[in-house]
Amino acid sequence: QVQLEESGGGLVQAGGSMRLSCVASARALSMYVIGWLRQTPGEEREVVAAFTWSEGITYYADSVKGRFAISRDTYRNTVTLQMNSLKPEDTGVYYCAAKPRGNREYTSWGQGTQVTVFS
Repeated sequence: QVQLEESGGGLVQAGGSMRLSCVASARALSMYVIGWLRQTPGEEREVVAAFTWSEGITYYADSVKGRFAISRDTYRNTVTLQMNSLKPEDTGVYYCAAKPRGNREYTSWGQGTQVTVFS
């Protein structure tokens, strides 16, 4: 099990930037995939960015490629999602989540943080 605590979020104008952070606590983070997932009203929760903790192999949803960047600080066990060129459709609740490598589903979740992009 991974404990995840998010920070960041809020209101931002379209075209602006925002950074989300997540502190992860676990006995063996190298065994996990860490992701940022987005929940918007009426839509299924989607993975916007993720990476394998040990190798740092990254994944991005097509909708955020070139605009979002996920990174980790292994010393502080922190995962950061840098979001640039934000669009109103990026609005939603963002969750930091973790799953054991090889798992299909995410098994540990942060509390979520609201991101609202206004035009």
